[in-house]
Amino acid sequence: MEKNNIEVSQMSNDDLLDLKDSLLNEFDDFWTYNILEQEFNNENTTYIVAKDDNLVVGFAGILVIMDEANIMNIVTKKDKRKLGIGSLLLEKLIEISKLKKLASITLEVNEKNIPAINLYKKYNFQQVGIRKKYYDNTDAAILMTLYL
Repeated sequence: MEKNNIEVSQMSNDDLLDLKDSLLNEFDDFWTYNILEQEFNNENTTYIVAKDDNLVVGFAGILVIMDEANIMNIVTKKDKRKLGIGSLLLEKLIEISKLKKLASITLEVNEKNIPAINLYKKYNFQQVGIRKKYYDNTDAAILMTLYL
């Protein structure tokens, strides 16, 4: 699989259904299908998918509140990591946020998720705060913002 074979597009109902059986095993078990479905159907969210050969290998979403996007998640299939898919998804979320004329994009990332933190820094996200004991009442969440 090459990065330039990956297509990023708006998530469809079919894409959502395709994720139903693989979400907990092939991606992180961060969200259940029901939670993802609720998020997808929220009128204030935008979800995108990355596909390789018509198979979903990653997805991401933003929640828009006023003039700010909040990244809900950027998830890559476990066996497709470190191939640039997360970067493609993040680039598309930034592009969508600019098209919506939003002022900023904010996210929370686990303090121990160094690859994700480095990805966000690469795209000029700045650390703006910390939420202690945010994940499972142990790990802190680092708040990061990109001003558009």
